[in-house]
Amino acid sequence: MKDSNQLPRLLKRHREAAGLSQRSLARKLGVEASHVAFIEAGRRRPSLKLVRRLADTLGFDRQDLFILAHPEAKALIVEAKLEKAPKRWPSWQRFIKNQKLLAKYNVTNRELRTLEHLSSLGTMVSVKEFLTILTLIRDIPASP
Repeated sequence: MKDSNQLPRLLKRHREAAGLSQRSLARKLGVEASHVAFIEAGRRRPSLKLVRRLADTLGFDRQDLFILAHPEAKALIVEAKLEKAPKRWPSWQRFIKNQKLLAKYNVTNRELRTLEHLSSLGTMVSVKEFLTILTLIRDIPASP
């Protein structure tokens, strides 16, 4: 691991701020104290499972900690975010900002939450598609 890596210093600082020794942190994580020492020395990287447990124990964002532990993965994560966002958010943002349209069709908060979940799939690209889905949802007969 490179000396320029921020992970070892950051983990040590957060561990100490939490009032934990390497041994007590290791116990919470279910690993040997020497493993924590190696990570803080920059001689080892935490596994994916350990990244999750470290993040939860020391109050880190899981994704940020993962990128610090495995910087080579950053490009993959950034690319994935860029691929998803343009498909989903522009049409959703246009839809929810159009207050006249929402009022005209009496869109409820429950319907908005449902449509938002559907928008996260990235398949709807226009306001018209949201209205079509809304109409279909409203036309579903109630269960007997």
